[in-house]
Amino acid sequence: MRIRIVDAFTDRPFSGNPAGVLLLDAFPDDHWLQKVAAEVNLSETAFAHPLPAGGEADWALRWFTPVAEVDMCGHATLATVHVLHTTGRATGTVRFAARCGILSATAAEDGSITLDFPTSALTPVPAPDGLARALGAEVVSVHDTAAHIGDLLVELADERTVRSLAPDLAALATMSDRGIIATAAADDPARGYDFVSRCFFPALGIDEDPVTGSAHTALAPFWSARSGRDELTGFQGGARTGLVRTALRGERTLLTGSAVTVIEGDLLT
Repeated sequence: MRIRIVDAFTDRPFSGNPAGVLLLDAFPDDHWLQKVAAEVNLSETAFAHPLPAGGEADWALRWFTPVAEVDMCGHATLATVHVLHTTGRATGTVRFAARCGILSATAAEDGSITLDFPTSALTPVPAPDGLARALGAEVVSVHDTAAHIGDLLVELADERTVRSLAPDLAALATMSDRGIIATAAADDPARGYDFVSRCFFPALGIDEDPVTGSAHTALAPFWSARSGRDELTGFQGGARTGLVRTALRGERTLLTGSAVTVIEGDLLT
């Protein structure tokens, strides 16, 4: 079967967030899916198979890190849509049945893809003991995110602080159900983005995820409330970076980005 590595939320190879993508006829057993994801060893590998016509979704979609299945993943969904469109397996809007509900994605003529995801609820919470020490930075505010995400959104003082983080990953692994989203307002929005973020998921075998679509379902309402604007652009990453355009639509958040296939081959198993 064909396996592809796609860089998501970027328009050039070797940047953005890489994801594995496999299009199947049906899902094999979970053990096999997890083994493949561990072999690919990227933050996420997406597995999808077509569903019968006439239902509420066109494809079933699942995502696995090297060590666990997750409820929601933005960059691997974008990568999957890119593969479906570039291989002629789908056109127009594609609907997915996933653990977090029905998701949809639409490709534009310029090759960009817009994901329609549920907006995350945000609940202010006290900073866990040791969070500032684990991050190596003073914390401005902390918000818990919705169940399908399970991250702590941590506001820091400024862009420079976010970019210079070198956290204690073992300590961060104990702080939330999934991971930590560190964020701050952009120092200079004239550079083309409104806020910055970095995401750490050591509990899922991912020290740092370069460009996390699902995190932007929480970042979008957080920064839209601060700015009074429904449409923003986020810049995420440390060593690898990418841009996510967000549009808040009440209970739904639209995430737009591009993708590039960098590797394609046969999975021999």
